[in-house]
Amino acid sequence: MRGNSLIVTILAIIGGIVVLGWVLKLAFNLIGTLVLIGLAVVFYLFVQKLVGKGR
Repeated sequence: MRGNSLIVTILAIIGGIVVLGWVLKLAFNLIGTLVLIGLAVVFYLFVQKLVGKGR
């Protein structure tokens, strides 16, 4: 019985690491997307400012 619970514990730890990896990967993808959107907005505002000064 003890050997069996050890295997279950090891599998649970590995499963937890895999799930944590997926969550982190998803979070970084979302953060990357948000950063790209943020940079696009900043660039757009910067261009609007330059165009406004040109008038």
